[in-house]
Amino acid sequence: MLTVEDVDLTPNPHALKFILNERLLKAGTRQFPEKESAQDDPFAKSIFEINGVVSVFYMDKFVTIEKAKDATWGQIQRPFVEFLKSFDVTHIPEENEVTINENEDELLKKINEILNQRVRPYLASDGGGLQVLGVEGNKVMIRYQGACGSCPSSISGTLAAIEGLLKRDLNPALEVVAA
Repeated sequence: MLTVEDVDLTPNPHALKFILNERLLKAGTRQFPEKESAQDDPFAKSIFEINGVVSVFYMDKFVTIEKAKDATWGQIQRPFVEFLKSFDVTHIPEENEVTINENEDELLKKINEILNQRVRPYLASDGGGLQVLGVEGNKVMIRYQGACGSCPSSISGTLAAIEGLLKRDLNPALEVVAA
């Protein structure tokens, strides 16, 4: 039975990170920025049935829920905890995320290594994640996930920090752009 072990605040005032007692995914992340995007995922789809939920992100052993600005956590937390008690994690679809063949692009491989070591763990601790969408010339396109997706600090501070890190460690000409 899934249960919430802890609830963490995130830098995003409209998102909470719920740490669970069981692993949801062996690898990867799942991001659902709106209800319609969750139709093929029974876990996320059910969370969107809770009034006030506007986005769902999950990976490993946590779920980040973003609420509508006019919703209260009181109206979301209890139904979420009740839902978890009855949900069977075997209903979560197997991971079949599209992966970029990093062997074809050494720069992309190095970017992901740096992000995996020095950025993604910190974003995950705040209930979020980061996906590299691709590299075009010197432009690295990224997408924030979870609590980071609509957090003001991710748009300015974190983006600048990631760009500075990649410029310093890989190529001073790199530019990081959030999609």
